[in-house]
Amino acid sequence: MSRRGFGSEGEHLVRDYLTGRGYQVLDMNYRRGPGEIDVVARQGDTVVFIEVKRRTDDRFGRPAEAVTPQKRGRIVRTALLYLQERRCGDAPARFDVVELTPGRINHIEGAFDASDIL
Repeated sequence: MSRRGFGSEGEHLVRDYLTGRGYQVLDMNYRRGPGEIDVVARQGDTVVFIEVKRRTDDRFGRPAEAVTPQKRGRIVRTALLYLQERRCGDAPARFDVVELTPGRINHIEGAFDASDIL
């Protein structure tokens, strides 16, 4: 399987995981301006921007460690575009990371915020 296919499969696993926990998935692979957001969902009134990181093993560290400050900055700036475009700028927002490793899903709610980026 290609890297892209591997990642796409992981994003769909996360979509199913989130839906099963009561989230409403709004968008997948939202691309605008500086970057892409893997999954945009709603949990209650909160818009949740989710970065999915999938690894076959921990040889290169935990998957969430790959969400660098630069990557977080691109996600935050893209999220701002999403909120403006969808006219939901007043809604609370959260940035999560979901780590996928063989047999395990680790959902890190509030993995980072925009305070050190904006």
